[in-house]
Amino acid sequence: MKQILLLFLTLATMLSAQDYKAVFNCNANDMQYVASRMVLVERTMDMIEQKGDTPKFAITIHGGCAPIVSKNYDEIVLDDNDLNSIELSQKQLIKLAYRGVEIVVCAMSLNANTIPKEDVIESVKISPNSFLETIHYQNSGYALMVFE
Repeated sequence: MKQILLLFLTLATMLSAQDYKAVFNCNANDMQYVASRMVLVERTMDMIEQKGDTPKFAITIHGGCAPIVSKNYDEIVLDDNDLNSIELSQKQLIKLAYRGVEIVVCAMSLNANTIPKEDVIESVKISPNSFLETIHYQNSGYALMVFE
């Protein structure tokens, strides 16, 4: 009887679990702000998981945010505060990718920031146009969260 009750409770919990789908669109130039948002994405995932629900997150990166995906960001950015923030953002991106977050950077933004494709960290997918990816996520039911 105990096993049946436990099975029923487990099944009920699984059926009541909810997916939280969001795409975080990063276009900000303020690297300290971007770093704080990357940490917040992870904390949000933790909160969702603590409730027994499932986060399904993606991050699209373009514009001034693109340097955070470069292995050689120190060659692009000269401000020491920005360098520390980019390092934190990149560590967060790697952690988030490991946790299943899909991360996409815009090829046009790589070009505009003179970042060669081979300098992009491994956990990041390159898209010809990150707007296409963002639109796809939204059309798939992902809430749009903007870092600007």
